[in-house]
Amino acid sequence: MAAPRPIFRINGIDHVVLRVRDLRRALGFYRDVLGCTLEREQPELGLTQLRAGRCLIDLVTADGPLGSRRGTLEGTGPNMEHFCLSIAPFAESALSAHLAARGVSVHEPGSRYGAEGEGRSFYIEDPDGNRVELTGGPRGG
Repeated sequence: MAAPRPIFRINGIDHVVLRVRDLRRALGFYRDVLGCTLEREQPELGLTQLRAGRCLIDLVTADGPLGSRRGTLEGTGPNMEHFCLSIAPFAESALSAHLAARGVSVHEPGSRYGAEGEGRSFYIEDPDGNRVELTGGPRGG
């Protein structure tokens, strides 16, 4: 039996939302280390939105109106297993040096399958312990 035809198609990931303990520290990582740009701020909600290519990374303060809806972050660990950012160029040794100079360790470099196919990638962690995969995709960015 064939699967029913969906009435819509998924175009891609629009945004991810991360609860953070320290907004200044998280901004230092996503803006200053990874190069995301500030898109929009709504401090009354505890929300800061960063542009990551065609997508957004939303940072919500864990103790703010949006972030506190799901309880505290204390003792709960990271918010998700990981999310992946496709970057270009993916010059692995230069990226590793850039990150190391900013106190960010690279973990598990290797070839992995992603939305665009098999390609090199590695993992890093943000200040709240969330894993971020950086990939160049099948063409290496």
